[in-house]
Amino acid sequence: MDDIFPYEIRWARPQEWKPTMNMVWDTFMKFEGEDYSAEGIRNFYDFITDEKLHQSFLKGRYQMMVALERGEVVGMASVRNRNHLSLLFVKDTHHRRGIGKSLLDCFCRYLKMEMGEKSMTVQAAPYALEFYKRIGFHATGPEQQFSGIRVTSMEKFFESGDTRETKGFI
Repeated sequence: MDDIFPYEIRWARPQEWKPTMNMVWDTFMKFEGEDYSAEGIRNFYDFITDEKLHQSFLKGRYQMMVALERGEVVGMASVRNRNHLSLLFVKDTHHRRGIGKSLLDCFCRYLKMEMGEKSMTVQAAPYALEFYKRIGFHATGPEQQFSGIRVTSMEKFFESGDTRETKGFI
């Protein structure tokens, strides 16, 4: 990562939950909504607005990192079940600036170094499939659909010896 990466990446704070989920919803509808049925869109909305999920976040059981630009949430990544990437979203005006990759780099390093994990899994949406392939994920099965949501199971194995710092991560 070069020294001019202008975004702060850190663990999300409780007061950032709502603006983060609003950004997730707006981005989902702009880029992924057309790939989902009405049922899938409703299920996604129900997931990101679920109070149990919010409570899990507040208790530290649903880990979330954010990328900020001048205090505004412009990206986020969250993990559940130790090493499963639950959500990864970057605000539409901030795509292709390295934010998603940087968020994942930080999470992968944390999972490897602090949690002892060897890999990360994700259920990739059709829109994000090529992004995940470019950053080292590989498909572990064909596309599936459940509850109106289309996904491809993917996994990324962590490289041994990779302990580099990511600029801006606190």
